Amino acid sequence: MPGLPIRSGVALSLILLAATACSTDSAPDASGATPMGHTYISTGVAGAPIPGGGPLTLTFNDNRISADAGCNTHSGTVELGDHVLRVSGLASTLMGCPGDRSGSDAWIGALLRAAPAWQLDQDQLTLTGKETTVTLADKKVVQPDRPIRGTEWVVTTLLTPDAEVRSQTIEQVRPTLTIAEDGGLTGFAGCNRMTGHADVTETPAGADIAFSVATTRMMCGPEVMEVEQAVLAALDGTAQATVDADTLTLRNPNGHGLILRAQ
Repeated sequence: MPGLPIRSGVALSLILLAATACSTDSAPDASGATPMGHTYISTGVAGAPIPGGGPLTLTFNDNRISADAGCNTHSGTVELGDHVLRVSGLASTLMGCPGDRSGSDAWIGALLRAAPAWQLDQDQLTLTGKETTVTLADKKVVQPDRPIRGTEWVVTTLLTPDAEVRSQTIEQVRPTLTIAEDGGLTGFAGCNRMTGHADVTETPAGADIAFSVATTRMMCGPEVMEVEQAVLAALDGTAQATVDADTLTLRNPNGHGLILRAQ
């Protein structure tokens, strides 16, 4: 299926890809431990609190870091040498967020650009900046992987052939997906209700899910229908699924996919 057109009237946010080379410095501590390959969630902040309450989520993977504290996702190349976290090429999505959450972007930028010291103690990561100290716990400990079946999943991000897309429309319509233990599928695509079946086959990398989806036939506004088309494109045929704590990622060979969070 061809990529969905992105119209100027739709408030979508596109991740800006930083064209920077990857560092090979994984910087293990004396015990050989490193945050690389792990995701951490903040459990405490000393100093300026996270606007909107957070939490801060940091993911380290392939010598890159991504950060989210309730509004936009920030990503860049990271070096961990000498127990100092140095980020370069930091870019972010461009979604406007209501209320105090809008201030979380500046808070993240101030923390990461300050080259905070990092210390890893088993499953606890501590970042110490100039004015802020953040304590984080490994996401696998705080939030064990949720089962694909029997969990109500809410779409937070659309994956298109060109970008990861988040928008206020997605937040407002809250598309959902639930796969029952017997494979029965129910959900909401954004405008229409979904029913059908999903065959889940476990794989070493996660699972393959073969979807068969039918919907009601209501029409909604163009922005909502655009979200619905993207959801249905991701559920067209068989998609690869991975679960990381409370997050389910679906990737369809047609280039579309979804990031969903457990309700």
